[in-house]
Amino acid sequence: MSSQSVSVAGRTLRVSNLDKVLYPATGTTKGEVLSYYVTHADQILPELADRPVTRIRWPEGVEAPHFFEKNLPSGAPAWLPRVTVPTPGSSRGRDTLTFPLVTDLAALVYLVNLGSLELHVPQWRVDADGVPQPPDRMVVDLDPGPGAGLHECARVALLVRDRLEAVGLGTRPVTSGSKGMQLYADLEGTRSSDEVSGVAKALAEHLEEEHPDLVTARMTKALRPGKIFLDWSQNNAAKTTICPWSLRGRARPQVALPREWDEVEAAAEGELELTQATIEEV
Repeated sequence: MSSQSVSVAGRTLRVSNLDKVLYPATGTTKGEVLSYYVTHADQILPELADRPVTRIRWPEGVEAPHFFEKNLPSGAPAWLPRVTVPTPGSSRGRDTLTFPLVTDLAALVYLVNLGSLELHVPQWRVDADGVPQPPDRMVVDLDPGPGAGLHECARVALLVRDRLEAVGLGTRPVTSGSKGMQLYADLEGTRSSDEVSGVAKALAEHLEEEHPDLVTARMTKALRPGKIFLDWSQNNAAKTTICPWSLRGRARPQVALPREWDEVEAAAEGELELTQATIEEV
């Protein structure tokens, strides 16, 4: 295994196998993945701040097996920030889990060097004492069914935006790097995750009623061809969404990329073909 020491944010880290190809379809190497995250640290670090980070790791690349990792990686250095939070209903029967926190570039590089291509976070943050706070944002996840794509997502995104703007919530669109989009609305942090989920569910059901040809609020696969599933359940406190600016473990090195509303409007009108951007395009 080839490795070298690098100085990152005042810490010396060992990074390994920089020439290893992680995305065979494009020949993208681990070194290029690390370079992407370092170059875009100013964008992704504020998105990760104070949020426990779940990683999906592809140590041998996207065509090899991958695994989810919530807890602190084995062998994590003492300096890596961490937080222990309650995990009621955990599939492994644990009452708490200790997650890493990404507070600076050194923590980011450490996790990415382990093959953590995807970084997922909840809609809530922890305070200075490590106590989970009420969600500071609502997410509306737009998941296209068979025969639908980003054009339909863009049309639905405008419907969601207008509905939320009417109640004073601004939204920002993110193409997910996978199939669909997420819309994020900042909140004051005064409502529980269950309350926020209820609002998102009511919004989804209302739009399904108004636009039954385009929107479904129900997960049932049979109802989804040609439609956009508005997944309101991602606001559950135990769930996470892909962090904006994170890479995805797809065939190509696609990114969960924040977009401008004029791009989404043009895509909805058919004036622009919105695609999932790769690190080269970013």
